[in-house]
Amino acid sequence: MAQRVLHIGKFFPPDRGGMESFLSDLLQTQRAQGIDSHALVHGQALADDPPWLRRVPVQLHLIYTPIALGFRAALKRAIHDIRPQVLHLHMPNVSAFWALTLISAYKIPWVVHWHSDVVVSEVRLALRLAYILYRPFEQAILDRAERIIATSLPYLYASEPLYRWQYKCVVVPLGIQTDLPSFADGELPWLPGRLKLFSMGRLAHYKGFDTLIRAVSASPQLQLIIAGQGESMTRLQALVKGSTPAGTTPNVQLLGEVSEDVKHQLLASCDAFCLASIERTEAFGVVLLEAMAHAKPCIVSNLPGSGMSWLVSSSGSGLCHLPPGDAPAWRIALEQLSAQPEKLKQWGAEGRRALHERFSMTGCALSLAAEYFISENESRPCTDNSSILVVIPARDEAATIGQVVGTLIAAGWRHIFVIDDHSSDDTGNIARRAGATVVRPVLPLGAWGGMQLGVRHALARGYRAVITMDADGQHEVQEIPALLTGGANADVVIGAHLERASRLRRIAWRWFRAIAGFELRDLTSGFRYYSRPAIELLAASEATLLDYQDVGVLFLLRKAGLRIAEVPVSMNPRQTGKSRIFYSWFSVARYMITTTLLCLARWQVSPNTPPRPRS
Repeated sequence: MAQRVLHIGKFFPPDRGGMESFLSDLLQTQRAQGIDSHALVHGQALADDPPWLRRVPVQLHLIYTPIALGFRAALKRAIHDIRPQVLHLHMPNVSAFWALTLISAYKIPWVVHWHSDVVVSEVRLALRLAYILYRPFEQAILDRAERIIATSLPYLYASEPLYRWQYKCVVVPLGIQTDLPSFADGELPWLPGRLKLFSMGRLAHYKGFDTLIRAVSASPQLQLIIAGQGESMTRLQALVKGSTPAGTTPNVQLLGEVSEDVKHQLLASCDAFCLASIERTEAFGVVLLEAMAHAKPCIVSNLPGSGMSWLVSSSGSGLCHLPPGDAPAWRIALEQLSAQPEKLKQWGAEGRRALHERFSMTGCALSLAAEYFISENESRPCTDNSSILVVIPARDEAATIGQVVGTLIAAGWRHIFVIDDHSSDDTGNIARRAGATVVRPVLPLGAWGGMQLGVRHALARGYRAVITMDADGQHEVQEIPALLTGGANADVVIGAHLERASRLRRIAWRWFRAIAGFELRDLTSGFRYYSRPAIELLAASEATLLDYQDVGVLFLLRKAGLRIAEVPVSMNPRQTGKSRIFYSWFSVARYMITTTLLCLARWQVSPNTPPRPRS
């Protein structure tokens, strides 16, 4: 049976825009790949709309936001009729918030496609005030999502709304159809003997069109054509008129909205495509992919936190170091390029090659299908109330991870969650083939970050307990019953292996025990049992902030009043390498200072911070 997906979008062609074009191409590609994809968007129904597309009329626009009063009812009907297995929410989109109010929506795993942050401009008070109301709903959507799709690593790194949800984010770059449509030849207003520059998009403040106009207007070597319509049209027309020297022909033309045919004519005939955006509202720039399809070089702003410069630099398709809003720098760079036609052709060829290899819609749709599969599995609650999840953070453990997972399964431990923490070897594939569930986070997590990701997975799936262990096989699988025995009377059990303690380690532990009051003998053991109350506590955002997590976790658990026990365990005698914490007197001193600060810190544990189990 075909997988059924319901997309919640903003608009759909013939409405213009990068998000709209992407959604259209994605649905057609998914349906061609055998996925039963449907879409619910804003707009008036058209006679030639396919049966898998539903539009909801818009009553008004408020601060660039469509308000459709019938969207909730339409969403409820769509879920009832289509019975989707995945709800794919394209954000930002106010109407997606209606999913938070429907019981039927909560029964479906959600995948959130993060096209852009809501960038709150310093000069737009109304937008700043509106975001105060928008943000709680935005965060509720992200909290409920099983997976969050970011379009580039730089945007994910810089996104403040996504910061606390990075553990369930994955990067899937946008894609387009790589086959060019047929289009007619027509006369275009290009001037002879000049570098022909083309730019396109909604005429909005963040697009930086005024930068391009100022850069090009006074240069006899350059010509710029801008296609698009928007609220800045009148202002930009006045800027063109004011920037053109008296008695000369303007070398900047504003064409307004153009047809798809004319758009492709302009892309095919220009020498370079420019995108001078000045705000991170420009998250990726699908139009850059369209220029790459025509083998045109791309000249973009080096906008911190945007995917534009990443796209151009990673594909080798053009110039991406120009400062946002700096018209003189743009003029100098463009005039220099007017004398380098071979360089422009080389960039264009590299861009088209990268498009086919890495940014095709076919590849994008396949990657999203994999995330749907993961989301469906993640959202199914565990039906065995006695089940325990074994969590194994691993980095470069290809030599041992397969044996550890195989031994666990042979001993009856079938719920195994391996976090492949950016291994440079084949750790993840080996663990997966051995029978474990494997995730590879977008960002490196470290030991505690990996442990907490496993704890959150256990909370979402309904496991009653978690066992954390190393990936190198030093803790024997047969010692797990010892942890469970200790767990009969405690919320947290630590497997202590005292024989491994070096002289420096023992000194550090004595200091910590003296100032903290813990009677534990093996403070840094990662071989632990966590009960359900401990899972709920350690999944909370406070636990994410911990450093020196072995002892920080202990403080958090003790302040919450949970019972902590320690049991002796044996360890595989194979011990390679020196301690990563206690390897010199300096490291011991640093550990002692940090643990002292932890003891002096004011610890607050909020009962409301642990995330709820996903239903």
